[in-house]
Amino acid sequence: MAEMHEATDLVDEMQDLGEQSDEVSVRDMVEALGHRGFGPLIFVPALVVVSPLGGIPGLPSLMALVIVLIAVQILVGRDHFWLPDWIGCRAVSDDKVDKATRKIHAAAEWLDRHVGERLPRFTGKVAQMVGALAVIVLCIMVPPLEFLPFTAVIPMLAIAIIGLAVTVRDGVLMLVGLAAAVAALIGGLYMLISM
Repeated sequence: MAEMHEATDLVDEMQDLGEQSDEVSVRDMVEALGHRGFGPLIFVPALVVVSPLGGIPGLPSLMALVIVLIAVQILVGRDHFWLPDWIGCRAVSDDKVDKATRKIHAAAEWLDRHVGERLPRFTGKVAQMVGALAVIVLCIMVPPLEFLPFTAVIPMLAIAIIGLAVTVRDGVLMLVGLAAAVAALIGGLYMLISM
């Protein structure tokens, strides 16, 4: 089997987008990654929040909304995705995209060395629907968590794992992502109650 470089390829595509124009919109991201299926469209927005870009006020909630729209389309069985114009036109500057992609590139390389096609039945249609439901629940937690600096990273990390699992068809990673989703839900609820 050929060596996979899915995570690195996704980060490189985002870096290329930043180099092509002064800013990168949500629509640009969807168009660049859409041909790869739904997995990258869950993984990359979650990764954006986990990166230094996650500190931009309102960006975690916007990415959560994008992810919810993608996850809902997974649940209804759509083959192609749609975003409303008012979300698609939101953008960040190319220098912020460049800075974030440079910081996460090493992590993407590490992921590529440690993930691959394992237990693919856990990334099939039913598993993707379970993952989509978990993602929606986690995304609902993001806007209130944004009041506590960088805590939106907790659910977004679990979402990124699920998105990557779908992208590389790694059932072991999907199981890890679902376990992380449960942990993030418990941890997030604890933080919200403690506020």
